[in-house]
Amino acid sequence: MTLLPRKETISSRIVAALRAAILRGDLKPGAKINLDRLRQDFAISISPLREAVSRLVPDGLVKFEDQRGYRVAPVSATNLAEITDLRAGLEVQALRAAIAGGDLDWEADVLRALHRLNHTARDPASPVGIDAWEALHEGFHLALISGCRQPLLMHFCTVLRAMNGRYRRLLPGHSPGRDSAAEHAAIAQAATAHHTDAACAALHDHITRTGRDLAARLRAQA
Repeated sequence: MTLLPRKETISSRIVAALRAAILRGDLKPGAKINLDRLRQDFAISISPLREAVSRLVPDGLVKFEDQRGYRVAPVSATNLAEITDLRAGLEVQALRAAIAGGDLDWEADVLRALHRLNHTARDPASPVGIDAWEALHEGFHLALISGCRQPLLMHFCTVLRAMNGRYRRLLPGHSPGRDSAAEHAAIAQAATAHHTDAACAALHDHITRTGRDLAARLRAQA
């Protein structure tokens, strides 16, 4: 007899699918989440679906409003500025701790993640290519702070990077004169050399520059 998947497994799969749809922009910012339609799409009961959607609320990707239900979190210049500010502060804090406690394995993980990222092109015309690059970009930034040994701090940084990544997907473009690969390399090289202040300054500049670029694209789109 084949056992049915457990409720937690079903819910987790739906969370992953919905998160990907929101980050890609398939579910538009501010759009109402139609649970009945999603229930039919996923061919599941309403209970695991509602659980899955609610799990995206703490991640800042979904909003719940009394009497109105669930909506995809909207985007705005104010929200982007807050994400950028918080991410710069917390990720730099995490990197400083990671460098202090980083060993040879951590250094190797950072350089390996950098190599994979900088040898993968981000092709705006290819959704698969964008997904691959975004996964490697997340892997690089996660490797940088993985040595901080502060699970809560790492969780908050991960949530903020996902929220920041949604803006990057929704507002595609390239800033003239900017070399993201060189920025990533500078951060990694300073970090693995344990040049703490230089690495933290490079990471802070990288995050804030991205925030400024996205804010400019958001203004142009509006």
